[in-house]
Amino acid sequence: MRRDVIHSLLVANRGEIACRVFRTCRDLGITTVAVYSDADADALHVREADLAVRLPGAAPADTYLCGDLVVAAALAAGADAVHPGYGFLSENAAFAAAVQEAGLVWVGPPVKAIELMASKTRAKELMAGAGVPLLAPVDPATAGEDDLPLLLKAAAGGGGRGMRVVRELVALPSELQAASAEAASAFGDGEVFAEPYVERGRHVEVQVMADAHDTVWALGTRDCSLQRRHQKVIEEAPAPGLDDSLRERLHEAAVAAARAVGYRGAGTVEFLVSAEGRPYFLEMNTRLQVEHPVTEAVFGLDLVALQLRVAEGEPLPQPMPPQPSGHAVEARLYAEDPARDWQPQTGTLLALEVPDAPGLRLDAGYTGGDTIGVHYDPMLAKVIAHAPTRPEAVRLLARALERARIHGPVTNRDLLVRSLRHPDFAAARLDTGFYDRHLAGLTAPGPGDPATAALAAALAEAVRRTAPAQAARTGARAEAVRPAALAEAVRPGALAAGGPPPVRFGAWRNVPSGPQRKRYRGEPDGAEHEVAYRTPRTGAPEPYDAPGVRVLAVRPDRVTLELDGVTRHFTTTVDPDADRVYVDTPGASYTFTALPRFTDPATHTAPGSLLAPMPGTVVRVADGLAAGAAVEAGQPLIWLEAMKMEHRILAPASGTLTALHAVPGHQVEVGALLAVVQEDPAPAPVPEETA
Repeated sequence: MRRDVIHSLLVANRGEIACRVFRTCRDLGITTVAVYSDADADALHVREADLAVRLPGAAPADTYLCGDLVVAAALAAGADAVHPGYGFLSENAAFAAAVQEAGLVWVGPPVKAIELMASKTRAKELMAGAGVPLLAPVDPATAGEDDLPLLLKAAAGGGGRGMRVVRELVALPSELQAASAEAASAFGDGEVFAEPYVERGRHVEVQVMADAHDTVWALGTRDCSLQRRHQKVIEEAPAPGLDDSLRERLHEAAVAAARAVGYRGAGTVEFLVSAEGRPYFLEMNTRLQVEHPVTEAVFGLDLVALQLRVAEGEPLPQPMPPQPSGHAVEARLYAEDPARDWQPQTGTLLALEVPDAPGLRLDAGYTGGDTIGVHYDPMLAKVIAHAPTRPEAVRLLARALERARIHGPVTNRDLLVRSLRHPDFAAARLDTGFYDRHLAGLTAPGPGDPATAALAAALAEAVRRTAPAQAARTGARAEAVRPAALAEAVRPGALAAGGPPPVRFGAWRNVPSGPQRKRYRGEPDGAEHEVAYRTPRTGAPEPYDAPGVRVLAVRPDRVTLELDGVTRHFTTTVDPDADRVYVDTPGASYTFTALPRFTDPATHTAPGSLLAPMPGTVVRVADGLAAGAAVEAGQPLIWLEAMKMEHRILAPASGTLTALHAVPGHQVEVGALLAVVQEDPAPAPVPEETA
């Protein structure tokens, strides 16, 4: 059998997965090649690669989805192999064929296997012949009330695109149209099929690894039930709460599926497990999965290294997989706001730091200082914890996320921490409706202490504004300002002796001992906090009228307070461009925007204005929507696409559309005026009848 030794590898992808593959390549002595769009010119995966080739343009359709450009890039860089990563062209049979026709090694399954599994409808027919358990398909044209609820799914692709749950027959035609349009946009194939929607079903999958020497490994199970918009959020291995017979059945079905298509390399067979414990085949992903690190942790393997080994024609190292050990949990850190319909967020990521500890792993596609744009998936990183038991792994991961420093756009970090600590998750009561039931509670204001965090921000700012000037006058470094030290610095008579002048904090009062006031708006909840503090001539800044609070130390980036006898530390970081301050504590993190003392009337918009919640592209507007149209509260009016997700803009109230600025195909910036709805006047009260 042919042996292809790989010396230089191009990853036909971006972000976290490209960085992940590069890491293994470095360990194996393989030269790495990146491709990048104009939007990714300074991305982390480009910085980490040995070589990089530009793909002109920014949109995926013009860059990462252009197989001919990627193959040309591999040849230009002298690569002898291509790894597709996940997403984009990773399950595109034509691309896999083009790679091999160019004389390059394809680090993936055979083209035929990709073709057979590319269409979910054809894959189900094949799996039926292999004895894999299936859900019976439903013809949407003849569906009746007894078939509800239905799940509509795109026949091509994955990642939740083109999926809809239908609970009322009257909604079926419009949902079919929407699912087909989304599938065509995402995958170039608008085929959609329907099957029964299993209420409270679990998403359980089996990792397989196969070589060309008739060895197929089933590498345990993973539970990926915690999902938003049919996209996974938290995954773990092994899937908890499955009895041995069900695990064995899943393993056997996964191996049968792989053998049925002559599979080679890494792949995942996904199942839906009903509340009664019956498994049903969903699909086979003919690529590496986002959640592969939990399997790597439990089995002590490098799946990318095994992919490369198999691609080189080598057999798997042994007939049977190694024995698993312990439990692993992975959380996907997204730049999104779960409390606002999971809206993706953009902007500069000022900091992304996760504690380093035994059992923790960070797979990131960004570092501090990188820009999160609108063109790609909003996943920033994956944080993985491995420990001897599930409770230990969950505790380790939750604490690592809680202690992480993540500054910049809003993320789902708090949601992840609360999810991991939720009683249902702790008890392994898992199903795909977890967030449908618990989202409101998981995104409600938490039990933290934002008021004290805002106080720490104000005290640090007071020192920050004066310390550099004082240091320049005295030639000293801006160290922590403690009450005694500051009293010495501004002791009476210091001016007469040629010392520094008194330190004055704030911009609104000239009396140093008087209280200063600072207003902040918390993010993302919008709550306002007003802090009062004073800076006496003989001491450090201190809270004004705050019993039980004592200042122990203040410096521009760290504040130590004693709160009712307990010492607590607050680390502060400022984003001067946005007038924003981040406060990290050992148990929580806060983001505040400093508010001006006086409100700018220009910041107000007309009542009923619909503003773009994120930068994106207008993909469509409601049928017949035009100025003068009557709309109902909650009616979808405009659809925006941003960061691989579609978002609906709803009518805020029943009334009349007085202006429509959104045009399909146009790109809009965050805050752009899309439309205006004039609310119907409230009906006049009906006078009570008198006797």
